[in-house]
Amino acid sequence: MLGTIIGIEEDIVLVSLNVDLGKMQNLISSYVVMDSEEHKVIGEIIDIKNNIASVNLLGEFINDKFVFGVIHKPSFSSNVKLVSKERIPLIIGIDKYKENKHLYLGTSAIYEGVKIGVDVNDFFSNHFAIFGSTGSGKSCSVARIIQNLFEKEKSVAYKASFFIFDAYGEYHNAFCSLHSKVPEINFKAYTTNVFDKEHETLRIPLWLLGLDDIALLLEAEKSSQMPIIEKALKLVTIFGREEELVIKHKNDIIARAILDILSSGKPSSQIRDQIFSVLTHYNTKDLNLETPVFQPGYTRPLKQCLLIDATGKIREMELLTSFMESFLSDDLELNMPDGTFKYTLKDLQEAFDFALISEGVLNSDKVYDDFNVLKVRIHSLVSSDYSNYFEYDEFITKEEYIRRLLTAKDGKKVQIVNFNINYIDDRFAKTITKIYSKLLFDYAKDLKKRASLPFHIVLEEAHRYVQNDNDVKLLGYNIFERITKEGRKYGVILGLISQRPSELSETTLSQCSNFLIFKMLHPKDVVYIKEMVPNITTEIVKKLKILQPGTCVAFGNAFKVPIIIKMEMPSPAPSSESCDISGIWFIDKK
Repeated sequence: MLGTIIGIEEDIVLVSLNVDLGKMQNLISSYVVMDSEEHKVIGEIIDIKNNIASVNLLGEFINDKFVFGVIHKPSFSSNVKLVSKERIPLIIGIDKYKENKHLYLGTSAIYEGVKIGVDVNDFFSNHFAIFGSTGSGKSCSVARIIQNLFEKEKSVAYKASFFIFDAYGEYHNAFCSLHSKVPEINFKAYTTNVFDKEHETLRIPLWLLGLDDIALLLEAEKSSQMPIIEKALKLVTIFGREEELVIKHKNDIIARAILDILSSGKPSSQIRDQIFSVLTHYNTKDLNLETPVFQPGYTRPLKQCLLIDATGKIREMELLTSFMESFLSDDLELNMPDGTFKYTLKDLQEAFDFALISEGVLNSDKVYDDFNVLKVRIHSLVSSDYSNYFEYDEFITKEEYIRRLLTAKDGKKVQIVNFNINYIDDRFAKTITKIYSKLLFDYAKDLKKRASLPFHIVLEEAHRYVQNDNDVKLLGYNIFERITKEGRKYGVILGLISQRPSELSETTLSQCSNFLIFKMLHPKDVVYIKEMVPNITTEIVKKLKILQPGTCVAFGNAFKVPIIIKMEMPSPAPSSESCDISGIWFIDKK
C-alpha cells in the first residue's frame, strides 16, 4: 500500500505516504488507484510535499474499463496503490489494438514501453490543434502521425484525403517516398514556385471563385465595396462571350455613365472633361469620341458636340442626351457567373473597368475612391507574378478540378496533396488557403451522401491565416470558423499547426476537440492556451514549459486522460532542421 488518505479538497486527494521515497522511482505523474469495496477511483500524483502526495482525481475503473470523470469520491478507508504497469494501457493506451480502427502516436514519457494510441474516429473526425514553440518538434510529429496512418501493416487508408498547406515546403521530403513503401498510397505536390520544373504549379481556375473569394482576393475592406464586385462578376459573364452582345452591353454602360454626367449639374467644363475622360478610356467601335452624330443636313464627330459656347454652356446638351439614350438597352440581363464558362483575370479586369463607370459611381467622389481601390488592385494582380496562379488553359468544373487534385498521373487515388506556399507572401497565402478551404467545404456540402468523402485540411503556421480578421464584418462569416462550426457533419476537418496560438481566431480554436501541445515558452501563448482551450487544467499548463523536444501533452476527445507522449522521429523527416551555423562557419587551420 502506498499510503493513507488524510484529506479531500474538491478534486484533490491528500495521501500520507508510508513508503521510503528515497528507494522508489519518481512518483510525480504516476497513476494511483484508490480501492474500496464499491469503487476504484484513479488519480495522478501531481505534487509531493513533506511526505504528503497531492493526487488529482481522473476517473474510475468500472467493469475493468477506465471511465474518465469522477462521480464517487474515494473513501478515507480506501487502499491507495500504484496502478500496475499491466493496467496502465487501460488508462492511457489502447486495450485491444485494431489496425483499421486505431492509430499509434508514440510512447508514454512516464511509463517506459507503453504505447499511446487513439481511436481513428475520435481523433480524425474532430478538429485538432498542434501547438509548440520553434524547435519543439511540431513538424516532425505531424509527419510521424501521418506516416503511421499510412504505413499500417495490414490495412490501407486508401480513401483518406489530406490537404496540407505547407508554409515552408517542409513536408515534401517526409511524404514523397510513401508510395515506394505502400504502393496504394499516393502523394501529390503543388508549388508556388513558378520556376520549379519538377512539380506542378498551383493553379486555380478563376471561374470557380465566387463573390466572397474575389472580395478576399482584392482585399476588400468595406461591405459597401461588395456591390461593385458583384457588378463586375455579372459583367464578366458577358465580356467573355460573343462580340456583338459584349459591344451592346458596353455601349449601354458607357451611355448610362455619360447620361449621369450630363444630368449631374456640374459646370460645363467639368462635364466636358469627364465625358472626354470616359470616352478616352472606355469606348467601342460604335461609341467613341469620333462617332458621327447625325442631324438633318449636318454630321459631326461626337467630340464636337461637347464644345462650350460663349455663354459657358454646352449647346448640344439635348442632342447628346437623346444620342446617348439611343444606346440604352433595358432588355439586357446580367447574372452572376455559375462556374459553367471560362474567363480570365484580364476579362475580370475589363469588367471592373466598366463596372467602375456604372451604377452612378462617377457622381460620388467617395464611392468612386472606394471602388477605384479595387480597380487598382485587380490591375496590380494582372501585372504581377501572382497572376500565374489563375492561368488555367482549359475549362474545368469544380467537381472535375477537385477530382484531378486527388488523382495521380496513373489515375490512382491521391491521399496527400501538399501545397508548398513558401514562395508567396503571407497576405496572399492567407487568401489562397481561404479560397481552397471554401472550395473543399462547398464541394463536401453539396455531396449527395453527406460526409462520404472526408477532407482533412492541415494548416502549417495556422496563425498566419486563421485570424480574427475582417471577414465576418465583410462577408458575414470567416471560412475557417464556419468549417470548425459546421465541417464535422460534412466530413471537413481542420488541423491547426502553430507556434503562436495567441494569434489564432478564438472561435476557431474553441471548436477544436483534440490537442497536442509541445513545449511553449512565450507567456502570452501559455496564458492564451489556458484561457481558450476547453478542459485544460492547471496541471497541464505547468507541464508545457518543461517538455523535451518531441514530447507533448495530449488531451481531448481522443484521449481518456491528459497524457505526456514521446513521439518517434519520422522517417524520412521533414526539411525542418535548423541551420548548421558551426558547420558552415568553421574550417580547419592550414
